[in-house]
Amino acid sequence: MHSDARQPGGLVSKVPHVTLGFWVIKLLATTLGETGGDALSMTLDLGYALSSLIYVAFFAITLAVQVASRRYRPFAYWAVVVATTTVGTTTSDYLDRTVGLGYVKSSIALFCGVLAVLLAWRRVTGRIEFENIATRKEEIFYWLTILVANTLGTALGDLVASSAGLGFERGALIFAGLLAIVAAAHVWLKRVPESAIFWAAYVLTRPLGATLGDTLTKPLAEGGLALGRILSSVTMAALMIVGIVLVGRRERRHPQE
Repeated sequence: MHSDARQPGGLVSKVPHVTLGFWVIKLLATTLGETGGDALSMTLDLGYALSSLIYVAFFAITLAVQVASRRYRPFAYWAVVVATTTVGTTTSDYLDRTVGLGYVKSSIALFCGVLAVLLAWRRVTGRIEFENIATRKEEIFYWLTILVANTLGTALGDLVASSAGLGFERGALIFAGLLAIVAAAHVWLKRVPESAIFWAAYVLTRPLGATLGDTLTKPLAEGGLALGRILSSVTMAALMIVGIVLVGRRERRHPQE
């Protein structure tokens, strides 16, 4: 079981093993981030700036709980992930629409931001990790990378679906195809560092979740299913809870897998 996975020096890693269950929950979290972010800014009409501030506060609280924990706690961990996706949604929309950068410029800026964080991580710690996060420095870089990556993913999703005119469903197919390429690279290109594969997949699951979230909530005239942002958010949250419980039970039964 991952919560007992000790690293050199007796420290305990505070993040989950990367399994199929991890990616399923991650996709649900990114979809929830899209629908939840839009629920505040659009459905409740709070605007992008105020919604971003609310979710930044939510992110700060969940991150404080995660950092204070001495071991991996699934619900605390995934609460921070959801927080980064909601912050990413409202922040990206704020940069795109309120600031006026547009999807292309904001995507380029955020992509450079992800690279800058990863390079700084490598320079400071000597490596880039994704499973063995057991020191405070690694934890800071880990969550900062996730925050910027999820913001980038939101911008990329809107860029493909809206600016490129491909729509939400075709956008989802494009990002699913890119994820399949990354998965194939993991299997066949053994020389590619696992950390590079992981973070590439992590970035791509965000726009996939964003386009899936928009597919669920946008009006029928815009190619969506018009299910409603609040209902979709509650549904995604419930599915996440079920997934976290099931993965936890499997890890307890098969701790060595």
